[in-house]
Amino acid sequence: MSDTADDTPAFVLRLYITGTTPRSLRAIENLREILASQAIEQFDLQVIDIYQQPHAAAEHQIIAAPTLVRLSPAPVRRIIGDLSDRRRVISGLEIGALAQEARDADAATD
Repeated sequence: MSDTADDTPAFVLRLYITGTTPRSLRAIENLREILASQAIEQFDLQVIDIYQQPHAAAEHQIIAAPTLVRLSPAPVRRIIGDLSDRRRVISGLEIGALAQEARDADAATD
């Protein structure tokens, strides 16, 4: 996790997985690669194993795993699957556009 100077992450993400299955591990790796490829450095990523924390899955009405939830910035967005379709993940979560806006805002304050 990397935070901005005011200690507020640009993105708050939760990845719900089911143990250490190959699909869960692939989703974690794919997400890390997507964040790196989009030069997203200010994020808070919480990986939640729904076997160990079923109440957390119930809180966000998770019915399939892996599921990635972007909690912030609003609105909440969800992607289900191992996140291997990078364009779908970037587009569906609006990561690319929001990351560019954050970079532009940082450049304007420098």
